[in-house]
Amino acid sequence: MAQSAKERKLSRLGSCKGGAAAGGGGLGSPAARGHRSAAAAGPQRRLFAALFAFLCAGVVVLGGVHVIGASFRPVLRTAWPSGTLNAISTDARARQAGGGADTVLPSVQIRHAVAFPDRALLILNNGTSLPALEQFDCLYSPANSSELRHRALLAVSLPDGSSLVHCPAEPSGVDVSLSLSLSPPVTPVQWDRLVYTALVDSRDNSTIVFAKGMNLRPGRLGVASRYQCVFGRDLSKPKHVLTSPVISAAQEIFRCVTPVRIRRYLRMSTDANGNGGNDDKPMLVSIRTKGMRDSTLPSIAEPEPLPRYNRHRRQKVHSMCVCTMLRNQARFLREWIIYHTRIGVERWFIYDNNSDDDIEQVLNSMDPSRYNVTRHLWPWMKSQEAGFAHCALRARESCEWVGFIDVDEFLHFPGNQTLPDILRNYSDRPRIGELRTACHSFGPSGRTKIPKKGVTTGYTCRLAAPERHKSIVRPDTLNPSLINVVHHFHLKEGVRYVNIGQGVMLINHYKYQVWEVFKDKFSGRVATYVADWQDEENVGSRDRAPGLGTKPVEPEDWPHRFCEVYDTGLKDFVHKTFTDPDTGHLPW
Repeated sequence: MAQSAKERKLSRLGSCKGGAAAGGGGLGSPAARGHRSAAAAGPQRRLFAALFAFLCAGVVVLGGVHVIGASFRPVLRTAWPSGTLNAISTDARARQAGGGADTVLPSVQIRHAVAFPDRALLILNNGTSLPALEQFDCLYSPANSSELRHRALLAVSLPDGSSLVHCPAEPSGVDVSLSLSLSPPVTPVQWDRLVYTALVDSRDNSTIVFAKGMNLRPGRLGVASRYQCVFGRDLSKPKHVLTSPVISAAQEIFRCVTPVRIRRYLRMSTDANGNGGNDDKPMLVSIRTKGMRDSTLPSIAEPEPLPRYNRHRRQKVHSMCVCTMLRNQARFLREWIIYHTRIGVERWFIYDNNSDDDIEQVLNSMDPSRYNVTRHLWPWMKSQEAGFAHCALRARESCEWVGFIDVDEFLHFPGNQTLPDILRNYSDRPRIGELRTACHSFGPSGRTKIPKKGVTTGYTCRLAAPERHKSIVRPDTLNPSLINVVHHFHLKEGVRYVNIGQGVMLINHYKYQVWEVFKDKFSGRVATYVADWQDEENVGSRDRAPGLGTKPVEPEDWPHRFCEVYDTGLKDFVHKTFTDPDTGHLPW
């Protein structure tokens, strides 16, 4: 007999109750369900209450801070004790360093430190901006005495990311830091034995390493098989480095094979960061001398990729470029750049060897749309030849020809040909790799003060015979060893140089200017294999002033020395070409 709907519903409910009672589970009676729900809710209520109390306490604390007007600052604690952090952690220290109560000074991280005879060089992470010198100090941490503090000698930051601080020379064995630094003090490496920079060449998958302390003879190839390149983040651990054979060794330059893993690493890091990044433990390269007692030079050299080689490019961007190395030549720079730009120089690579004059202001005042100038910091002492090799590599992809001349040297064309004419005559002759031109040395020309209208119009008397020569080279034809001496390079096999006649092109070298300028030569020289003026060595060399000796004492007849021939050729050209017809002024 069929059941009604009400009977079926009652039947189902009864079976559920029975099943629950039989199995010991299910929902049970309403009273039992309420008892279990209350028991489960107890821990949840306690958890919510604790969370609510924590939030309320936070509101009270933050509100109190706001009410009393204090600013909330996290506290950084480290495992190493140092006065460095204390120097930047209080407003009192900021005021002591020259800032006001509200001054916020940037924090920096020291990447490398190098000890020179007269200073300590601190290399900072790329992208570091530095305040004025009076706003921070160099800090020294002797082992058994209190921290020392001195004002920095020089601080330079460039838009391309390079940032350097020059500190007074530290006592031997003392770590150095900055009052801006959050990193531990750094032990400087010694300059006289150091791998200091490196470039990676994609043309032949080689790495060019620049090193002090190997004592190779100038102008000659060394025995490459005696050395090998070492790559790694920690060069003191032989199991964690890669080695590769050295292809050539000459002067301060070693060229070696770039391992595949290093090429892959550099590609990845450059693609990710644009400039190789700021790794806490960067990739380094060094030179190891092979033998019974293997030794590896200390290194701060992080391999830097050169501009990528474009084998399909038929013509370079620039026909004529110039590389120079200078120190404290800002007052002559405008005349030199403006003049040479007008006669055909298109691109400038200026290697600044620790200038502390107005070079930055002078370069910033020049219109970048007219003057394509790059300033590259080159802090390395007595390393002009290495710097020129470095510059030749950087200029190779964009420059057909590169001139290596100083700021007191001016190309001059006595005949009817121009610089573009001369370069055009040789550009379609691939076996010509260097154009050599004679240098005429000018004296003070009777002057006792710096000529106001510039050197090209101020000095008009010179020695009769030329002294040496300078070169314009084609970077593609340079010998892979990059040997260079006195501004000219060794060329590849089968490539030769030509001497340009003095009636076509020459250089006016304003070498012996008024004493106020000339005496600066006694402060030191940048060439590696040339003695400084005050050294009692090669006193009779053509690199010295004849009869001057080694002391910066002005001879009574200095204004009239080195004057054998009056020569106004370049002065006349400058007045005709550069003088403003309305004002009569020259552009510099």
